[in-house]
Amino acid sequence: MRFGKTLRNSIYEPWRSQYVDYAKLKRLLRENELHDGDAASNSEDQAQQWTEEDESVFVEELLNVQLEKVNAFHADTLKQLRERASECETKLEKLAGSAGADGDHRPGENHSEVFGSIEEELDSITKQINELEKYSRINYTGFLKAAKKHDRRRGSQYRVRPLLQVRLAALPFNVENYSPLLHRLSSMYSFIRQTQDDDLERITSETDPKNGGDTYKAHKFWVHPENILEVKTHILRRLPVLVYNPQTSKVVEGSQLDPTITSLYFDNEQFSLYTKKLAKASEASSVRLRWFGHLRDRPEILFEKKTIHEENDSSEIRFPIKAKYIQPFIADEYKMERSIRKLRDRGGRAFDAGSKLETSVEAIQTFITSNHLQPILRANYTRTAFQIPGDNRIRVSLDTDLAFVREDTLDHDRPCRPSDDWHRNDIDKVGMEYPFSDIRKGEVARFPYAILEIKIKDGVAKKKTDWLDDLMSSHLVKEEPRFSKFVHGVAQLFDDHVNSFPFWLSDLETDIRRDPEDAFREEQEKKAQQVEDDMRVGSLLGSHPVGSFKVAIGSPVRKSVMAPTDRRLKLGVDDVTGERDSDRKTDSTPVMTRGLTSGLRSFLPSFSNSTYARAHRRGSVQLPSGVREPGRLIKDTGELHVEPKVWLANERTFIKWQHIAVLLSVLSLSLYNAAGKSDNTARALAIVYLVIAAFTGLWGLGMYHLRNCMIKARSGKDFDNVVGPLVVCSSLVVALCINFGLRVGANGHG
Repeated sequence: MRFGKTLRNSIYEPWRSQYVDYAKLKRLLRENELHDGDAASNSEDQAQQWTEEDESVFVEELLNVQLEKVNAFHADTLKQLRERASECETKLEKLAGSAGADGDHRPGENHSEVFGSIEEELDSITKQINELEKYSRINYTGFLKAAKKHDRRRGSQYRVRPLLQVRLAALPFNVENYSPLLHRLSSMYSFIRQTQDDDLERITSETDPKNGGDTYKAHKFWVHPENILEVKTHILRRLPVLVYNPQTSKVVEGSQLDPTITSLYFDNEQFSLYTKKLAKASEASSVRLRWFGHLRDRPEILFEKKTIHEENDSSEIRFPIKAKYIQPFIADEYKMERSIRKLRDRGGRAFDAGSKLETSVEAIQTFITSNHLQPILRANYTRTAFQIPGDNRIRVSLDTDLAFVREDTLDHDRPCRPSDDWHRNDIDKVGMEYPFSDIRKGEVARFPYAILEIKIKDGVAKKKTDWLDDLMSSHLVKEEPRFSKFVHGVAQLFDDHVNSFPFWLSDLETDIRRDPEDAFREEQEKKAQQVEDDMRVGSLLGSHPVGSFKVAIGSPVRKSVMAPTDRRLKLGVDDVTGERDSDRKTDSTPVMTRGLTSGLRSFLPSFSNSTYARAHRRGSVQLPSGVREPGRLIKDTGELHVEPKVWLANERTFIKWQHIAVLLSVLSLSLYNAAGKSDNTARALAIVYLVIAAFTGLWGLGMYHLRNCMIKARSGKDFDNVVGPLVVCSSLVVALCINFGLRVGANGHG
């Protein structure tokens, strides 16, 4: 799609007049005078036609008129949004000040109306922040496109892109960080939600993080850069941004930024930890150092070891360590003796903490020395965390600006870090940040997307996670459930040292953005498939999940998803006995048995394992009391809706049969013409092949019409038929054997 059309489709209507006038820039460039076909032949004449005055007019319009217009509008709009946010803060402060002395912030009737109006205003501000970010991006692209078009057409004498890049670097509209304003909005959303939540005290007490033993269900997604801000605003309306140093929202805007996290992963020269983690071994462990911010600021460094056991259970041990002790610790020369002794000398609970620390230190150090581990990979990213304070039931994190840097010494002639140190000094001494442009090529890999991770505690009510379900099924995210930073970094930077790669690498070559309608349709089809699964399970348990079925019935894409679902609604023989299709994930048949059955079916197609075939092989089944066979199935009611791929599959099968018939006819005619008048044997075999070809063509035509009728009649019978293929194959085998025998006999007599 041309950029002019993309720009028109991206315009936010209330701001239409404030976008870059791309059409005017093209007119000033006089692009219509240049055509690709004759550009080369008339380049000299065209260069003479483009004067210094033309250049001056174009540059003035691009850099002074259009660029200033966009930048001024962006600055004014952002200022207005901040002022509106401040007004909302003032109103909330007044409401908070009017609360009773007992600290009860529950609003009265009038307060509820005020809260509702403030929340509507926050929604409006949030929406306009999204639109402003899109406005900045599309205009920034428009300026670069115009400059590129100019330099390509008129670049022989004038180049404007370097000047434009200098001007863009000096203007804030394309580099504005919206996170501080989002933090303010998040704080206000959180205040409104907590004030209006009658069950807040109960929720807080029930979700005390000290209880331990909690289990979570984790979901991982990729987010395209164009969708990051929209994802953030979608989340912060329900969850506040987790601020590591809690301050008031006004102070947050001035000083608090999303923290930068560095994880330094360990492995050995054989990359055994990577291999086990990728292969999902029964026990896969990873070791890393992790800290916030720059290492030169002396942050707290955590040594961590995480182990994934069978059935995806995991355990994690960690302890803090100072930077100066890390290298001796890795070399097994230091065992945290002083820290352990200090804790034990305090006695009481500190003594137990000292014993626990000693156990953790011993476990990690033994693991490092026994596996010959060393720092291999650095992952650096900026994290935005969302969580209700005191409520750990739902935890969301969004990692952006993710970059991987080599930290190994595998190449002894050109090590990435000093062999006698545990980290790269060229990064940590100067506080180098993303995108690590000074790192040598081949030692850094920048991940193009953001990583969204959602953790939901088991037992959380579904109604409290509906908004998360909407996000996870939307076009804004792409699910990558097995993504691992450690695995991805090794696969990208050490591809010459490892022999296996994660499947998600291929997804980097595709555009993960989706059309909203396509995403919605895929989600509805997924729900319909889930309804089908629930129906089959429900028939075994004697209950039917009617509530789930309503979702599929009420969806706008009913025509496309109901065809496979309706056929499962009847209580048939297969449902009563609890049989499942062979391709179901819930099939408990052993793998070897399933492979043997699949092999038999490939050689003997009559051994069909479909629902219909197995039901007829079993014969009649006595239905339970209170259950009767329906006179008319639900699948036979209503208007007929068949997906085009069903008809096309039947047509493809028909064409294959005709293709075989044509090949056999050509073989027959060639054999007949080459035989001559005296070779009666060859002529007879040619006629046999012709008969087989005729049977093949007629059989394919007959089956095509028969299957068409079955589709129109909504038949539940199998569409496969073994007779035709067996007749054709056996006839060809017999004919070929006779041909071979006669020729061998003739040569023997000769």
